[in-house]
Amino acid sequence: MAVTVQTDKKVVDTFTVKCHEVDSAQRLKPTAFMDIAQEMAYQAASAMKFGYYELIAKNMAWVLSRMRFRFLEAPLWGDRLTVKTWHRGAFGPFFVRDFEVLDPDGNRMIEATSSWVIIDVDSRRMARPEEVLPKEDTTCRDFAIESPAGKVMMPRGVEQKLITTHKVAYSDIDLVGHTNNARYVSWAMDCMDYGPEGVRVDEVEIVFHHEARPGDEIELYRADFEGAVFVEGRRDGTPIFCAKLGNISK
Repeated sequence: MAVTVQTDKKVVDTFTVKCHEVDSAQRLKPTAFMDIAQEMAYQAASAMKFGYYELIAKNMAWVLSRMRFRFLEAPLWGDRLTVKTWHRGAFGPFFVRDFEVLDPDGNRMIEATSSWVIIDVDSRRMARPEEVLPKEDTTCRDFAIESPAGKVMMPRGVEQKLITTHKVAYSDIDLVGHTNNARYVSWAMDCMDYGPEGVRVDEVEIVFHHEARPGDEIELYRADFEGAVFVEGRRDGTPIFCAKLGNISK
């Protein structure tokens, strides 16, 4: 990606939806959007001088805590699109970053909001904003989704089924040695019912509780509630993440 920083402090790039990013209906997969958003977040933070290399020099790293995104219209294989992201500032313990994906006519196809923390790589202690962010204002007060991503929990009093157990392996691991954020969404999507026509999920909310590392065995539980599918990953009974998949259709 070769990003451009706009005067409103939004960082912009264009991309073409590739064949390996779509499902059997040629729609962009939720996991593929997570990959795009993650790369844009890294690139935008670097452009604003608080990216991966600036932080790792201080033994710190960005960690995604929560994310919510909605497909208003599913991008298709071959679509040429524009993605924008911007830093909204601190909300409580979180740094909020929003995203939008636009078609060539400027119509919004995807909207997303994400909440991040910065941690010390060794102690896992959360950093304060003044330890990391530059003194100049890097925030944009616009929003893609007005409220920051909320907390997702398995619904109470609803049957939870163990769908499968996933052992964290090479293809799951990211550049800091832990499970890549998008892989959790992929695991959740693998718990869905689907046939030759596939399955369409237009809204995803996810919260990350703990890191999953190579060799971990993650039990994936599913619960259906009020038209949505909830998937929780657990390691030895401890919740690792919880995802809510909504607005489901074929």
